[in-house]
Amino acid sequence: MDWNDSPEQANFRTEVKEFIDGNLPKRYQRDELGFPSDASWVEDRRSADDTESGPARNWADALGDRGWVAPQWPKEYGGAGLTTIEQFIFNMEMTDAGAPSIGGSGVAMLGPTLIVHGTEDQKKQHLPKILNGEVVWAQGYSEPGSGSDLASLQTRAVRDGDEYTLNGQKIWTSGAHNADWFFALARTDPDAPKHRGISFLLMDGKTPGLSVRPLIDMGWGHVFNETFFEDVKVPAENRVGEENRGWYVGATLLDFERSNITGAVTARRSISRLIEYAQGDGSQRSRLDEFPNLKYEVADRFIESEVMFNFSFRIVSMQGRGLIPNYEASTSKLFNSELSQRLANTGVKTFGLYSNLWDETDSRSVLKASFTQSYVSSVSATIAAGTSEIQRNIIATRGLGLPRG
Repeated sequence: MDWNDSPEQANFRTEVKEFIDGNLPKRYQRDELGFPSDASWVEDRRSADDTESGPARNWADALGDRGWVAPQWPKEYGGAGLTTIEQFIFNMEMTDAGAPSIGGSGVAMLGPTLIVHGTEDQKKQHLPKILNGEVVWAQGYSEPGSGSDLASLQTRAVRDGDEYTLNGQKIWTSGAHNADWFFALARTDPDAPKHRGISFLLMDGKTPGLSVRPLIDMGWGHVFNETFFEDVKVPAENRVGEENRGWYVGATLLDFERSNITGAVTARRSISRLIEYAQGDGSQRSRLDEFPNLKYEVADRFIESEVMFNFSFRIVSMQGRGLIPNYEASTSKLFNSELSQRLANTGVKTFGLYSNLWDETDSRSVLKASFTQSYVSSVSATIAAGTSEIQRNIIATRGLGLPRG
């Protein structure tokens, strides 16, 4: 296969690169070792310090002027209307530069849902605030007893006149501590089959009875949260789509690029950084000469990063031809999740006891302790966004045609 850009694609790639070079604030640029900035656009946007909020506003405005906050949205709704191939190129260059995207799940999930299923009032109220970065959204899907089997969710919404009363709990709510609004699936008909009887609701994060509690991971990071709903009142006008049809409403993604090129670029940067450091400044800390088998392992990781690129290219080429990736997307997700764990393991072994150092500011730590921290943080990679077991089931049944059970 020839994965090279066409002349039009090459021109668009140059346009994106030049835009990033000319507009990405210094606060969000990669450091001298090539690591992404530690600054968080989501946190900066609400900072009282103009040295933080200023770059956040400038970056959001620059992307917004091009429609690149939501590149997959139609132009009439403030997006760029990019094709999946153009989205692929855009995402690849943004990841390579370490540039933060704007809008999170509001852009990727809620916006497409409102464009297809929302009322005109819902679109007017929410879409502009997603695009200008004024409102950040969090997704309320998973529950303590409903993860891979999400349709078994138990959070209950009871209709009472012009509002719903919501009670229940969500878990693994990414970014809820920085979110302004939430979109959630709740059961409105407990007697219906589990994929039915679910409604899609929107709620302000300041609504009484809605509380967020942090879940600190084993690397001391705060990404996830528990979200509790205790008699939370949600106006019926905040329901998206028909009552009891929320499962199907929530499945809307428009023509969204699904290649996971971000994973491919991140893996390639990580293994390339390891090789460069082991051959240069870190040669005295590397164990590659002491244990030659490690060299083969490093070579395997580099080859696997190339395989990941090819998975990504395959998926986006399918979408470019109007096909919908199914088991192909599961194959890519499965491979990338397990590659991130193997890569962290290889990095830790390459630098031996130096990999016991967690503090990235310690002068003795290797590459800002990135492999050490990844070794811990990547444990969840084969669980989040669909477990590896689920992905293998999809590949077996839909890809290989094997029987269930």
